[in-house]
Amino acid sequence: MAQLVFIHGPGAGGCAAAWTQQLAHFPGSVAPTLPGNLEGTHCADVKGYTEWLRGWLWAQNRHHDLVMMGYTLGSAIALQYALDYPEEVKGLILTSIEAEPRKDQSAFQKRQQMRLNAASGDSATYKEWTEFQQHHLMWVEPALREELVEAHRKVGPRSQYESLVAYSQFDVKDRLPGLKPKLLLIRGDDDPGDAPQGEQRIHEAVRGSLLVRLNSAGHFPATERPVEVNKLIGEFVAGL
Repeated sequence: MAQLVFIHGPGAGGCAAAWTQQLAHFPGSVAPTLPGNLEGTHCADVKGYTEWLRGWLWAQNRHHDLVMMGYTLGSAIALQYALDYPEEVKGLILTSIEAEPRKDQSAFQKRQQMRLNAASGDSATYKEWTEFQQHHLMWVEPALREELVEAHRKVGPRSQYESLVAYSQFDVKDRLPGLKPKLLLIRGDDDPGDAPQGEQRIHEAVRGSLLVRLNSAGHFPATERPVEVNKLIGEFVAGL
């Protein structure tokens, strides 16, 4: 039986709360909160997070027949895991993912500075950062959106900064043609952040992959369109 593992990124609460609707729908699935978010110490890069996750899964004897799903940093961790340990992974479901660093880092650097300023105690920038999280959760059901914004407050802007530093360095573009597990990519076509078409580029590089596009969804399709995405997950797992 497949073991579903949901891996969060720095957005949508920055912790396992992003996967509330998947954990309730798929009994036996797991969603760890990565180190450095709420407690622990951040890893320096995606490889470090991957090794932490592998240790977490092995400690619980949950490392067989993995189907891993993530967004942003979580997707990068899942992809790194599947490339490094393909014998443990049956399938990948990736959203909001780029397999190489962005060529233009100016917008990213500006937002990173906002996070550092917010973390330093500047109240105006902290308000700007909070509103930024709310805006990027615009497609999420209102009650859950408020829960995730509150989770962001607990995790904090400095934690988000560290997570994004690790993600911004991720580069496995040249390894994509050798990816072995079955791959489903889900793209939110109405991302308020106007994210690059990383899913499309990965789809073109991985033979046999499937790309699904969703309207009224952005950076966090599983949180924004849970009914449709849960159906896609169930169908994907059934076809492995």
